Amino acid sequence: MLSTSSHQNSTRTILVVEDEPDLATAIAQRITANGWTARVASDGASAVRAAKQLKPDLVIMDVMLPVMDGIEATKRIIAERPVPVLMLTARDAESDKVMGLGAGADDYMTKPFSPRELIARCEALLRRVERATIIAKNMENEKVLDFGSLVIDPRQRIVTLNGEQVHLTPTEFDLLATLARKPKTVFKREKLLEEVWDWPDASGTRTVDSHVKALRHKLGSQMIRTAHGVGYAFEPPEPDEGDGKESGTR
Repeated sequence: MLSTSSHQNSTRTILVVEDEPDLATAIAQRITANGWTARVASDGASAVRAAKQLKPDLVIMDVMLPVMDGIEATKRIIAERPVPVLMLTARDAESDKVMGLGAGADDYMTKPFSPRELIARCEALLRRVERATIIAKNMENEKVLDFGSLVIDPRQRIVTLNGEQVHLTPTEFDLLATLARKPKTVFKREKLLEEVWDWPDASGTRTVDSHVKALRHKLGSQMIRTAHGVGYAFEPPEPDEGDGKESGTR
């Protein structure tokens, strides 16, 4: 089932995937009040079809959905066309958040949530998309970050570990690259929010933690060090004995 709500001056299309009618309506109304267009899908399968048809600028995806859950729907939408996804979950378990981020979501919110914060998160994700073109332009001449077994190519946005490409979400890549540009330097969570998410406040520090866990799941737990009570630092992998290869840029 797919429904529409629009605003005369809308410039962005937001696909809201939520099977609770009252909540879906409330989110859609808040979106249109902010000057965007809202489209609502009530199950995962409808969401995949709607995303293919509408090519939305952002997807707000509930995890618990009929027909197809939000995790699978997110995977299929991202595979068809990269788009920022804000995931909604009724559970606060860290494993659920990591699973959502691993599926390709860029951020998550736990129900119940503040409508004002929801809009702020959407605005931040949309700003990141706008900044992505500028960032990609700036990275055209940036050197490859070569740490031996781990290689980060900012220009092509490719990461390889032991010669195998690691598939990272856009947010995961930006987080890793930000940390790796200054190895062993501790970044405060607030600084990472500013650099990676373009958030001017510290309201999403737990989002940083969850993305770090997702990165550790893909790269290994030793790659990113926790500075307790402060933030995180990138720890270059130790070179193989006898390799003789120094880590750095090229």
